[in-house]
Parts: sequence; structure tokens; C-alpha cells
Amino acid sequence: MKDRDTALAALATAAGIATAWEDAAGQPHEVSPDTLRALLAVLDLPAGSVAQIRESHDRLAREDRLAREPGAPSQVPPLAPPVPDRCFSLADATGDSNPRHSDPRLWGIAAQLYSLRRHDGAGDGAGHGDLGCGDTTALASLARAAAAQGAACIGVSPVHALFDADPLSYSPYSPSSRLFLNTMIIDADAIAGADETARSLDRLGLGAKARRVAAEPLIDWPAVARVKQAVMHDLLARHGARIEADPDYRGFAAAGGDALADHARFEAIDAHMRATHGADGTGTDGHPPHGWRGWPEAFRDPRSPAVAAFARDHQDAVARALMLQWQASRGLSAAHQAARDAGMPVGLIADLAIGVDGSGAQAWSHQDQMLIGATIGAPPDLFNPLGQNWGLAAFSPRALAASGHAAYIQMLRAALRHAGGIRIDHILGLMRLWLIPEGAAPAEGAYLRYPLQDLLHATVLESRRHHAVVIGEDLGTVPAGFRDMLGAHGILGTRVLWFERDAGDNFLPPDRWERSVVATATTHDLPTTAGWWAGADIDWRERLGLFGPGETSESLRELRALDRSRLWSALDAAGSVDGIEPAPHASADPVIDGTLNFLGQTPTPLVLAPLEDLAGLGDQPNLPGTIAEHPNWRRRMPAPVPDLLETPAARRRLSRLGSGRRHKGDPS
Repeated sequence: MKDRDTALAALATAAGIATAWEDAAGQPHEVSPDTLRALLAVLDLPAGSVAQIRESHDRLAREDRLAREPGAPSQVPPLAPPVPDRCFSLADATGDSNPRHSDPRLWGIAAQLYSLRRHDGAGDGAGHGDLGCGDTTALASLARAAAAQGAACIGVSPVHALFDADPLSYSPYSPSSRLFLNTMIIDADAIAGADETARSLDRLGLGAKARRVAAEPLIDWPAVARVKQAVMHDLLARHGARIEADPDYRGFAAAGGDALADHARFEAIDAHMRATHGADGTGTDGHPPHGWRGWPEAFRDPRSPAVAAFARDHQDAVARALMLQWQASRGLSAAHQAARDAGMPVGLIADLAIGVDGSGAQAWSHQDQMLIGATIGAPPDLFNPLGQNWGLAAFSPRALAASGHAAYIQMLRAALRHAGGIRIDHILGLMRLWLIPEGAAPAEGAYLRYPLQDLLHATVLESRRHHAVVIGEDLGTVPAGFRDMLGAHGILGTRVLWFERDAGDNFLPPDRWERSVVATATTHDLPTTAGWWAGADIDWRERLGLFGPGETSESLRELRALDRSRLWSALDAAGSVDGIEPAPHASADPVIDGTLNFLGQTPTPLVLAPLEDLAGLGDQPNLPGTIAEHPNWRRRMPAPVPDLLETPAARRRLSRLGSGRRHKGDPS
């Protein structure tokens, strides 16, 4: 038994699975043999017996030898001279990459696309509003308004494809596919005009409901989906022949190739399975509707005769999915072009989720590239003593290496198709991911190593090809040297005000912030500035019992009171505020204004102002650790764009941010 465990550990190490890990308190932990065997099986390296372990080890050795041969497909092509081995930079974007000049001091806005309002509840001349959620037309309007006040970019929440047939799967960070787009970002008016949309609403008897969902402060995703999808399907049924004859559409469909065709087929089959079996999965043949792994066996292979026959028999549904992807792509392209035409040197910055829902389209159509049977998460830490399971599937590092990282490159190209930059969520995932075997607790996972250098090299390649800047979300504890490696490849890190402290827990002054990072006050997973000041996040944690070991609402409120004084002192020392510290439940306006000016003074090349802060909102978009208990991914802006940026408060805050960017500016 001991010899088998030793051989098992050696195989796991060779496959990139760490056999031990260290927790946040520095305590070592051994990974159990059961976890190692389960993860090796997911990697297609059986290890149930000594013979299997030996055979799998030999197979890994053969693959390693082949990968080292000249011209092996696993090798990422080198950059052509003279392009340096660094990503396209903000200095490149502004046209001033002379190293003797100072770094750019740009600013932009971070926005949740779904939260934007295109019109108020009364709508435009057609009277139907935006059908209940933000769309690409609203994004274009925001970009133009922001550019007029000096913004260089708009950082956008992920627009990856979700599940069209499941409106309850609306988290932008749990996509069905990172290769295609969320069809809910489509402006239905762009299909055939606002008048046609209005006529469609009348035909369907949905006019009053459309105006109602458009006016709500929170998005009711099932209700919005019922209205928006019904209208879009009606419009496509009536105008589909014209669209199919459009040369632009034909070119889009041809360029999408098998990947786009697979996605459209998945959407059609998924909708059919859900409709056939019902919302609770109690169909007559016992197959659950959610996820391709529960479909009848003949449909689980995208290349099967059953799938081909289904596509022939349901041509309208497949064509509709293709046309919706085209409409979403056109809209996102127009928004990015609007940003560039308005003078933004970067334009849109796309957000790339760390993984995909293993039951979705990308996992179905790229089964050979995905780790099916394990999910991404995080080990236990001080804030999450049980660990976390994010329910997402990851790429197989073996499959990536064997294909020259083609799946990763394909994903980058999809994200950069209509953007001038990309934010890579949890960029530490390029180095390692905590993987949990299906059915196991989060603590029963292990770290899996990824080919960091190859993935960074591929990232540089695509950044240069697309003239796009790259930002890595590198928050939390990261291995020593990792951030230096990102910087060496021209990837900007991320720094959030709440965490930038010295050894005494005081907030760092602006001049002590790093240069090769993007600065921001907060993120979608953290409280807004107004919410932080008032302790709204503590209120939510108290309401839901989301306390870590040893935490109480009283201890957190005492610490927040101390931190408020620390922040006000830092803002005052930087000349960003004056007067006495506001009370916690007084107006947070001086704090928001001062924070933006303070961030503007940092030497970072880019500051991103959260749209929630510009609007003075107190509630954060997402509260980690919750699903239905908190209205995650549902909050809408209080006013339509561009009016949202024209309020006196928003204009004042952007002015304060801009003055901070000019404060102590380096001479060029």
C-alpha cells in the first residue's frame, strides 16, 4: 500500500497536481490519495492500481518527450521581430511609448452592462423602454458621455454567453461559453427598428409588461427574459429572411465555423430538452433538462448523427441562435466603435471569467479541452473556513499543451474581438487552480499546475495582434514573484483602495502605490464607497450570518469606525478632503469625491471609477457567498445614460478624478 501511495504521489506530481498545500495560517496539509486518484482520472490518467499508475506515468513521459521535439504542436509560435515580449500598453494606446516620457495617467469607468438604463420607464417615442436590462446601445451612449468628459476606457462586466433557455442562470461569471455572447445584451430595436419592436410588443400583448420591467430598480430576470426573448424571436421570425441574405451575416456565420454552429445547436437542443422535461427535470425518460451530461446519450456528442438530425429537424431554432449571436456581436462592435470614435484611446475593456459552467455549450462542444468531473474553487481560508466551490469547469492543461494552447488562444480572440483591452479574472489561474473532484467538499481539492509561461506568451501574442491592453485581477495572496512575472510581460495588476495598507494598517498615500497596476476604489464583489462608509456590507453580513471565525457585528463595526478615521486621515493628508470626518450615516459625498481625487493622484497609468460610486450608490452588485439571499447581478442604475453622467454629483466626481490625474503630474 505504501509503495502504491508513493507511486500515486509521483504520478500526481508529474501531472502537475500538488500533493500538499499550505493554508492562510501557514499550516501544511496533505492531499488525500482519494483526491489524487479522482483528479488524475479527470485528467485521463487512471490511477486505480499499480499497473494503471505505471501506464499513466509512461504516457506522460512519452507526451513530454514529444512536446520537446522541434516544431511540436504544443509550442506557441514565437513573436515576430521586432515586437517585444510584452503586451500592448496604455502608452502604446495613447501613441506615446517613448520610454523617456512619463507613463500615461488615464482614467476610465467600470460598469455592469446589465445595470445600464437606455431610457427611463416611459421609453422613447415608441414608448417601450429598454425591455428591462442594459444593452449595447446603452453601453455606446455611456461610452460617448464618458469620452466627452475625458475617459479613456469603459471596463465592462463579462458579456459571455449564458443559457438562453434558463433565465435564472444570470451570473456573468458563470457562463455557458466564453466563446460567444450573452444575447440579453442585444438592443431589440437594432433588429428592425424601434417602431417594429413596438408593433411586436402590441402583437404579443407585452407592451405594459415591457414598460413595467424597464422601470424596476431590480432586474427580474425571468420576467425580463420572457419579454425580451419573445420580442426578439418574433422580430427574427418576421425579418429572418432579410437577415440571412445580408452579406455581413453570411460572413459572420462562415467565420464562426464549427464553433459557432456548435453553439447554435447547443442552444436549440438545450431549449428543447428543458421544454420537453419541464423545469423540475421530471421528464418521462428521466433525463434532467439542465446540462448536456443529463441529455440522452446520443446527444452528448456534438458530432453524433442524433445532433445532426436534430439540427436538420429544428433549422429555425438553430438559425435563430445564429442570428442572435450576430445581433449581439454587431451591437458590441458598435459600442466599441462608438467609444473609439468619441476619442477613447482604449475603448471597451472586456472581462474574462475564470471558467465556464460544465453543463454549458463550451464544455459540450470542447469536451476534449475541458476537465469534466472537477470544478474550480478555493481552499479553506480565514473568511471561508469550509473553502469555496465556484461550480466552474477549467481547461485541461494536458489538452492545452498538446494543441499549442489553441483553446486558450481561441478564447482570448473571442474576448478581444470587440474590445481594446481585457481584464483576466483570477489571473493566478494561469499558474494554478484549486480543483475539487465532483461530489467532494471544497477542502478535498488540490492545486493543479498550468503552463504559466506558455499562457503568458500566448497572452502577449494576442495583445499585440489586437492592440489591446491586458489587466490581471491579482488580488489576495499570490505566490512570491508572480506579480513581477506579470509586470515583466506588460500585464497590469489590480489594486483596490480598501486593501492598500502599510504595516500599521494605515492607508498608503498616493505616492506609495505601485506604478504597473490599475487603481480602483472597489470591485463588483466589494462594497461601494458609500456602502463601505455606512457599513452596508456589515449590515448584510449580519442579516445573513456571513461571519468568519471570531467575527461579530460589533467587532466589525468597531474596526470599520477605526478604518473610516484612517481613510479620512489619508484623504486629508493628500489634500483630497477638508473639514471634519462625516458621520457613518451622513452623506458620503465628501468621501466619494475625495476618494476619486486621491486615486487620481496615484502614479498608476489607469484609474477605474466604478459607476456605482459615480452615482453615489450604497449597494454592491454582488455579495460573495450568497445566491438568492442578496440581489446579485440585478441592480440597475437610478437614471438612464447619458443623463447618469450629467448630474452635478457625477460631473463633480469626474472633475475631481481628472484633477487628481493632473495633480503632481510628471513632465513629458
